[in-house]
Amino acid sequence: MTKELWGQASDELRKTVGKTNHSTWIAPLEIVALNDGIAALEAPTKFMCDWVSRNYGEPILRALRNAGAPVERVTISLGAGRAPVAEPAATPARKAHRPAEDQDLPGAPLDARFTFDSFVVGKPNELAHAAARRVAEGGPVTFNPLFLYGGVGLGKTHLMHAIAHELSAQHSELRVLYLSAEQFMYRFVQALRDRQIMDFKELFRSVDVLMVDDVQFIAGKDSTQEEFFHTFNALVDQGKQIVISADRAPGEIKDLEERIRSRLQCGLVVDLHPTDYELRLGILQTKAEAYRASYPGLVLANGVLEFLAHRITTNVRVLEGALTRLFAFASLVGREITLDLAQECLADILRASDRRVTIEEIQRKVAEHYNVRLSDMIGPKRLRTIARPRQVAMYLSKHLTTRSLPEIGRRFGGRDHTTIMHGIRKIDELMATDSQLAEDIGLLRRLMES
Repeated sequence: MTKELWGQASDELRKTVGKTNHSTWIAPLEIVALNDGIAALEAPTKFMCDWVSRNYGEPILRALRNAGAPVERVTISLGAGRAPVAEPAATPARKAHRPAEDQDLPGAPLDARFTFDSFVVGKPNELAHAAARRVAEGGPVTFNPLFLYGGVGLGKTHLMHAIAHELSAQHSELRVLYLSAEQFMYRFVQALRDRQIMDFKELFRSVDVLMVDDVQFIAGKDSTQEEFFHTFNALVDQGKQIVISADRAPGEIKDLEERIRSRLQCGLVVDLHPTDYELRLGILQTKAEAYRASYPGLVLANGVLEFLAHRITTNVRVLEGALTRLFAFASLVGREITLDLAQECLADILRASDRRVTIEEIQRKVAEHYNVRLSDMIGPKRLRTIARPRQVAMYLSKHLTTRSLPEIGRRFGGRDHTTIMHGIRKIDELMATDSQLAEDIGLLRRLMES
């Protein structure tokens, strides 16, 4: 009779909490007793006991009463024959390990070079650096999630590793899990294959800080997005910190579920801008000082670092790689590092690093400048607040790239080349009378060409 009542209650819960939540949290429960107004349920893991008690206790009580059970209270305990799962903070051995080395946390290894001390701060990344520092302090969660985005080699991964290193040093009791979105998906698929999905959920939802790099990788992968969504909600509900990185803003990640996009946007979203000359020079000076210890006899001529900072503008990884090659080459051939040597040694990098502005970059920068959605800019809307930024982007695409008008039209939602010509002429006319527009375009030009 008791199991029949639970069966009726379970069927009702399936309708109220949904099939996914029911199969994850309700179906694994077993009712073991119904005495003196108390319904005793058992769950397969300690994590599930806590989670269901906190989130589904009242719905379960209500469903049992609706099924006719004389129940006043519901208890959920660990099932017989299952060893209790130790609380993370109660395991002394865990405190002695770095987060990435914790055997219970299948995260990616941390790079020892990526610390706050080695991160060079400049205007393009100062907000991201300050936000990362705040998260690394631990304590109460002030914004959740912290979402860092930007192009390749701008410092997103460096900051995430730095946060994990700092938390490891200052708050060793915390369970910090850093991994890529690809690794998250791999772990999830592996858990499905091995029928260990509850262990997967327990692991990922018991951390104190979850850090996921390159989250755009899960876009379009429905099952992984579903699990990421529930993991995200579970950690936020518990007041745990989440740090996410991607190559673009949440609203610009194609095929990302809207509910995930909205949750990623509810925290602090920070853009790491492309490096400017001052920041690139600062990075080179810092790296050069470090290399002097390894190459004490080398002479670095004046103007070399300034030359590299001016010519190599693609990303920091290319910049650092060029300096590494230059020091190694000069050491091997026993020559002073001069401008001539730099041009000889780095000829291929210098050719590849000649500034090439893309239409996509122009669209993104113009959308950010005018505070419009990128999807609206290339979409069919003709509102003035969208049409004018669109024409500005067309104008810049014509003058800053080598793309033909038909190609530019295709990048702007499949528009005809005559529409592009009209937009360019319109901006040319307005710039003669609208000083604010001329100033905006001048600023955008400098951003693209820096």
